[in-house]
Amino acid sequence: MDKYIFELKMKVRYYECDMQGIVNNANYQHYLEHTRHEFITKIGINFAELHKQGIDPVVARISITYKAPLHDGEEFVCKLYIEKEGVKYNFYQDIFRLTDGKVSAKSKVEIVCLTNGRLGESELFNKAFAPYLNK
Repeated sequence: MDKYIFELKMKVRYYECDMQGIVNNANYQHYLEHTRHEFITKIGINFAELHKQGIDPVVARISITYKAPLHDGEEFVCKLYIEKEGVKYNFYQDIFRLTDGKVSAKSKVEIVCLTNGRLGESELFNKAFAPYLNK
């Protein structure tokens, strides 16, 4: 059974690569964030509206393990699944090269929710993420 609940295909752009011709490590965070935002938008959550209500999901911690490099012009897919741990939502995100299916990067992104600047549970996110949580 596939654990992933969402995926987004993308393509490496030239300016994301370093002198070695591979994607600079920092750009993987952009790919991961873009995928999370697309997922959250898909399930009907608007970040600008949340902020107006004093609700701000933020990254508390991120870890990335780099496995196989991406190069200019390569297509890849970023897949994710979610687990809840206390007040945190752990987004497990893996990036795969489409040419050979190899894992390019594996990550765990810990998201917490601030409501009016205070850390705590978010009923909105608990309800929105409930159908997608891996137990």
